Amino acid sequence: MLALAVASALTIPVAAQADTILYGSARVSVDYNDETLDSVDIDGTWDVVNNSSRLGVVGSEDLGGGLSAVYRYEFGVDVTEGGNWESNRPKYVGLKGGFGTLTLGTQDTPYYNVAGITDIFNSGKTFLYPQWLGGGFSLSGNRSQADGDLVRLSNSVYYSTPDFNGFSGEAMLVMDGPSSNISNNVDIWNLAAKYSNGPFFAGVSYIKLEGKSNVPLNPDTLPGVTFDLDLSNWVLGLGYNSGPFSVGFIYEQGSLYSLNLFTGIKNAAGTQFFPGDDATNWYLTGQYVFGNNTVRAAYGQLDTGVDGDDKIDNYVVGYQYNFSKRTSVWAEYIGRSASLYNVPGDSSTGLFMGDQNAVSIGTRVDF
Repeated sequence: MLALAVASALTIPVAAQADTILYGSARVSVDYNDETLDSVDIDGTWDVVNNSSRLGVVGSEDLGGGLSAVYRYEFGVDVTEGGNWESNRPKYVGLKGGFGTLTLGTQDTPYYNVAGITDIFNSGKTFLYPQWLGGGFSLSGNRSQADGDLVRLSNSVYYSTPDFNGFSGEAMLVMDGPSSNISNNVDIWNLAAKYSNGPFFAGVSYIKLEGKSNVPLNPDTLPGVTFDLDLSNWVLGLGYNSGPFSVGFIYEQGSLYSLNLFTGIKNAAGTQFFPGDDATNWYLTGQYVFGNNTVRAAYGQLDTGVDGDDKIDNYVVGYQYNFSKRTSVWAEYIGRSASLYNVPGDSSTGLFMGDQNAVSIGTRVDF
């Protein structure tokens, strides 16, 4: 009787709200990862990995006169180790009409909606900060997000225009009040212009962190020293998708670490921090589908802008077999070749990177 009562309670709201859709995606893999960090060759490890599995609801309500309310509430679901409901996946509410769409909440950026043309693989290791500059642009200024969790910005207002014969525009403002310690007004603003017609896609986006010019640091470690938080990135994205073949390309330039590189400042030990506004990145992806099979490949190079030799070469190859439109298995290889570099400072805060070889074998079920 208890099971029947619970089932009834869950079913009645869904029936009454026919425009609400429950959806999700379970993505789990067995990964082997072998890295060299800070000149140390770390022994390869095996792990069962969650790859941004999620559960959400999305829907709309017709308000009449061509106006509708739209909403989305999506949670990260870690099917391997718990930690559910704790990701920055999209959550927003807003209005849609002839003027376009206006939403508020935690949302993908216009920047990602351009750069994401090259986000085609399954493993969470295949589109992180070594592959795209925008992967690290956030108020937090760190790399604490889980593998595969792309940066979405909370406290955001998002506007997208209607489609004008393939042309559209998007804008985002992030306003986090005094808690961000970045700005008293708009903390981040992001613009994008896109063209999508048939097999062709082209887009450009610019994102800017409007930081205070003089933010006092910890007086115990850096007395009387301030730094500048005004940082930015821009990206150009191109895509072509015709029949079984598709290709995507992005070129980026800007700040490699949003809040971790401070120009011309020394820490208490006298270590110089380096500028991070001259980083560049390009990334090329391709995909071919035949029958139930899909093969993918990607190659790109990120130049840190710190030193002429500090470049990161990224290469990925993958195979996917589709049992149906919703269920598939994959095998992907992720490689990284990098000259060792770091954000100078003490070892507890420095960022080090070297070569990486990883293999991901997983399964994905969408519903």
